Amino acid sequence: MKISIYTLGCKVNQYETAAMEHTLLNRGHQLVPFDTPADAYIINTCTVTAVSDKKSRQMIRRARKQAPNAVVAVCGCYAQTNPDEIKTLDVDLISGTGDRMKFLDLVEHAVREKAPILALDEALRRRSFELLPAGGMTERTRAMLKVEDGCTNFCSYCIIPYARGPVRSLPLEEAKAEVRRLASEGYQEIVLTGIEISSWGRDLPDAPPLIDLVEAVCQTAPDLRVRLGSLEPRTVTGDFCRRAAALDNLCPHFHLSMQSGCDATLRRMNRKYDTARFLESVTLLRRFFDCPAITTDLITGFPGETEEEFSETLSFLRQCAFAEMHIFPYSIRPGTPAAAMEQVPGPVKEERAARAAAAADKMHLEYLQNCVGRIFNVLYEQPRDGLFQGHAENYMTVAARGEDLHNLIRPTKILEARDGLLIGEIID
Repeated sequence: MKISIYTLGCKVNQYETAAMEHTLLNRGHQLVPFDTPADAYIINTCTVTAVSDKKSRQMIRRARKQAPNAVVAVCGCYAQTNPDEIKTLDVDLISGTGDRMKFLDLVEHAVREKAPILALDEALRRRSFELLPAGGMTERTRAMLKVEDGCTNFCSYCIIPYARGPVRSLPLEEAKAEVRRLASEGYQEIVLTGIEISSWGRDLPDAPPLIDLVEAVCQTAPDLRVRLGSLEPRTVTGDFCRRAAALDNLCPHFHLSMQSGCDATLRRMNRKYDTARFLESVTLLRRFFDCPAITTDLITGFPGETEEEFSETLSFLRQCAFAEMHIFPYSIRPGTPAAAMEQVPGPVKEERAARAAAAADKMHLEYLQNCVGRIFNVLYEQPRDGLFQGHAENYMTVAARGEDLHNLIRPTKILEARDGLLIGEIID
């Protein structure tokens, strides 16, 4: 049968959608675009903010409107936390964030029987990691490997622990087996992803640290580049950096989750570090790696944030000198402690986001300029504007002249920084 999937949200959702797509193809089904006729429409939802909830509802309504007789099946974080809202949207199947293979069984059943199905578990009771087929679709150059699920940080703005449950880790030997399979399929890069990969191993015997997994993956596939997903600052210790720096195929790109550069705001967020600990991580990475790309996330206008607190954050951003930043004005997530706090007016949140973005743009340009004259191994992906574009080890976008470079890694000398990317020349 014809099945279409629409995915909202994070890389973990994208990974899980890719796993479902592979499984459906192996079962003999046909994948079709979301705006074309299908027997079933799957919406993999996100609930990180109220805006995410709204977008999820919009896509559910869109599917039902364009195909009144098709099966509309909803899974993901929004379905896990708000099934009663989804019940009002005329859907056939509601699942959540657990047991994706059973969910696909139910999609097939719903097409045959056309009977409403509600299939939810209690996320907070989960204790086992669901192994899904890792990889990407055929046109992709990098594969994602989900190594962890769940979170127990309970940040005051976040609903995800309730949507995903406690930490569950992919066992080391199974991770190595997946990596060997991905290497055999021709991928050039593996991205280790999860809801909170810094907690990998916490639930395994002897609670091994994340660096054990990183070493195992890099050593299992020494010819593949390995990239890490978002890290908590606590992960970056002297031991982590020493061992990581010894891995030739580990990409020197570290995304450290920050959210605020003000200690008072971090306390209201219930983050598990302060600015001193965060800066220690940044300093360690620069001590052990040459020109690492250190990137981060920032929330502006968090409840209670004063102008003075935001000024502290701006100053801290410049001190860290990030290579790139993702900036989000705070968005209320109903059901979290932050939703009940004193809110910052919308225009103030947006204005602070614009000021932070200006600082981020300046730091990004400075980082790109620091790359000029260096040689990077670039994984080329697609032609654009007369050049071939790809990503260097530090995940900066590089463009160079060349043909038929898809999925090839080529040493490239950076000639200039232009329009937010690096222009290079491939070295023969």
